[in-house]
Amino acid sequence: MTPGQYLFARNLLFRLDAEKAHHLSLDTLRQLEKLRLLALFSRSQPSSKPIECMGLTFPNCVGLAAGLDKEGNCIDALGRLGFGSVEIGTITPEPQEGNPQPRLFRIIERDAIINRMGFNNPGIKAGADNVAASHSFRKQGGIVGFNIGKNKVTPNENAVDDYLKCLRGAWDVADYITVNLSSPNTPGLRDLQAADETARLLDTLKEEQEKLTLSSGRRVPIALKVAPDLEPQHIADLSEVFLNGGLDGLIATNTTISRTEVAGCDYQDQAGGLSGAPLTLRATDVIADFYSHLGDKVPIIGVGGIMTAEDAEVKLKAGAKIVQLYTGFIYNGPPLVQNILKSIT
Repeated sequence: MTPGQYLFARNLLFRLDAEKAHHLSLDTLRQLEKLRLLALFSRSQPSSKPIECMGLTFPNCVGLAAGLDKEGNCIDALGRLGFGSVEIGTITPEPQEGNPQPRLFRIIERDAIINRMGFNNPGIKAGADNVAASHSFRKQGGIVGFNIGKNKVTPNENAVDDYLKCLRGAWDVADYITVNLSSPNTPGLRDLQAADETARLLDTLKEEQEKLTLSSGRRVPIALKVAPDLEPQHIADLSEVFLNGGLDGLIATNTTISRTEVAGCDYQDQAGGLSGAPLTLRATDVIADFYSHLGDKVPIIGVGGIMTAEDAEVKLKAGAKIVQLYTGFIYNGPPLVQNILKSIT
């Protein structure tokens, strides 16, 4: 697909409500993949070298961030577009509908999106079944991440139980598992990013990881996903927790609650997480700050405002081993994946 072709398709989709356009896009991709027609629209991939990260071999350094394929039923189709990894979810133990609609808003003049989806998902069993049903992407070496969270009705003091249920449920089908502590759309969730809370949770998850590794004969890395709205001291404290706790990987960052970069725009007052170009610089700063403490001891997956190949290069130079796209992919489509791969080879 050329940039011009994607721009034409995007202009049509942007005439629809954002969430309807999202579902239509994924439904279309799934159908094209089932009919084996998607290859006609995807260009040959630029050559790229494999990347070692979290003990896994990624075929390339461009991944799809969690939030786009929430149910894990579009992995093969999305993988056809050039991604080396696809992270699905966020998935919770029990199905939940998420927040009331409308809950997804485009700020086109800023290349941005605000969402307050609220972990709408089919639950851990259905999510794991969907991942197990994907075949072609993994046969080609693609990596599947499984992003997990707690149900909205679960109080923070019992959050660890939800994460353990999801860890066990995702274990057999995931290449790595991401613990989402940073969505602004589940009340109180970000409180789990306090250093002492994170340390307790990480200790419990690592204990379970070792048990599951022994019983299954395979080890699945655990990553944590953090917010961009962290102060330097908080980053330093969390870095110490990650180093002491043996964290396998860090995903930085999630969406921001700041509205500084979209002041005066329509939807600026909508609750939810802001993603896209307004997050570019902040996410890079957070990556660089974490890298200054972690070095290469805890690999970083960089995400947040990657709208161009240059943005991806900057994230990699700041310390990220892998980059992930979400809003940049919405605005620029598969050509962005191609451009990044070309720029780094």
